[in-house]
Amino acid sequence: MYELIRQPPEPTPPPLLDDSQHTVVDHPGGPLLVLAGPGTGKTTTVVESVVDRIERRGVAPDTILVLTFSRRAAADLRTRIGARLGRSAVTPMVMTFHAFCYALVRRFATEADDAPVRLLTGPEQEFRVREVLAGSPDTGRADWPQSLTAAFGTRAFATEVRAVIAKARQLGMDPEDVVDAGLAANRPEWVSVGRFFDEYLDVLDAERVLDYAELVHRCRIMLATPEVAGALRAEIGSVFVDEYQDTDPSQVALLQTIAGDGRDVVVVGDPDQSIYAFRGAEARGILDFPDLFRTASGERAPVVALGQTRRFGLRLLAASRSLVGRLGVPRTLPGEVFEAFRSPVCAPGVPKGRVEVFTCSSPGAEAEHIAELLRAAHLRDGIAWSQMAVLVRSGRRTIPMLGRALIAAGVPVE
Repeated sequence: MYELIRQPPEPTPPPLLDDSQHTVVDHPGGPLLVLAGPGTGKTTTVVESVVDRIERRGVAPDTILVLTFSRRAAADLRTRIGARLGRSAVTPMVMTFHAFCYALVRRFATEADDAPVRLLTGPEQEFRVREVLAGSPDTGRADWPQSLTAAFGTRAFATEVRAVIAKARQLGMDPEDVVDAGLAANRPEWVSVGRFFDEYLDVLDAERVLDYAELVHRCRIMLATPEVAGALRAEIGSVFVDEYQDTDPSQVALLQTIAGDGRDVVVVGDPDQSIYAFRGAEARGILDFPDLFRTASGERAPVVALGQTRRFGLRLLAASRSLVGRLGVPRTLPGEVFEAFRSPVCAPGVPKGRVEVFTCSSPGAEAEHIAELLRAAHLRDGIAWSQMAVLVRSGRRTIPMLGRALIAAGVPVE
């Protein structure tokens, strides 16, 4: 006879933190803005802050909410927090903004709504927009101007209308606001889009579906009910947000509703890496955080900068800092803290790195040269293919052509 005894998993040992990271982890509570450049360990700092609240302060894990901006990042955070805690029974809520909003909408739906709300995929949303546009002339609710006659009915026009609707929701605008903006600017196209927007929302409501842009807005409307907002605030004691520079105004307003009363809310981000303006993200959200999220006593939220980078050495640091130094210094953040954020020090032992610039006469010559560099690194220097990366400006335009060129040159591509 034998007996299987399950051994508890060994918790992951804590990482070695620098002084600035310890400042964030030891934050006693209340709002805090953490400026963190590339390689400074911002995600590690978030993980250790969550673990510190659970292990040292005795905070219940299910009262901690961690928000990020992609499913992959959320899964990575959940894995790292669970590994540090050494258990998986009760862990903090780690999810994307849209997953959090979808959970709230489904949870607090009124009892009269028997059918659950369904979230549209991207292709489904595009189909809905094209379908409603096709019937728009028959309903007469949106009077499209003559200037759009040639474009009306094309896929590109539907894509543009969809983008305008999404941008309006990201800015917190209703259909009436779009119509008023069009009347004020003497833009009949905007007026027509605003009226179509109202018709499009009626179709979504009738089918009990939501798109991603509408999801955050509906969640904000739901939280305007005191009972719903009170129930949520009673359950959530601490909020952490990773990659805060990617938030749009609607998401910032949602976060204010949840944690804008001086409670423990720590956001981490890099205003120099705000690259999702095409999705509605605004770097202003991170710059205005100290004023929007004040402490319980009414003071501006404190700001901390992570000051040590471990990802690259002196040469890469000098090259990157020479570029971001041209972006200007915002007046809304403390000067000495922002300077520490813009000028981190390199961790000891990190190689200095190398920066090279090549100019090619054509896209084909560029692809051939990239393939030659990769092949030389693999065959001569022994670097594994999986340890190489190629970054491009436009994925849709560049990746197919470049991928074919690399495969033709014998370079495996993922």
